Amino acid sequence: MTETKIGTVTHYYNHLHVAGVLVTDGELRTGDKIHIKGHTSDFEQTVKSMEVDHKHVDLAKPGDDIGLAVIEHAREHDTVYKLQ
Repeated sequence: MTETKIGTVTHYYNHLHVAGVLVTDGELRTGDKIHIKGHTSDFEQTVKSMEVDHKHVDLAKPGDDIGLAVIEHAREHDTVYKLQ
């Protein structure tokens, strides 16, 4: 599988298990498989839920600041890759 950078984690909401992600490259859709990697983070998951301004979305484009439900702890500055 190839990895394409999609964005960067800007914040992690521990009590919600949600990462704030700034999408910088490409598009991200519900159902896409992603890889989140950082200094101590390294996990893959399928995108199940994304929100922009507390509204559910199925597509995120460059410039969008999304809330992304994650299965593990993500940290600021972690890189988000889309797996293809």
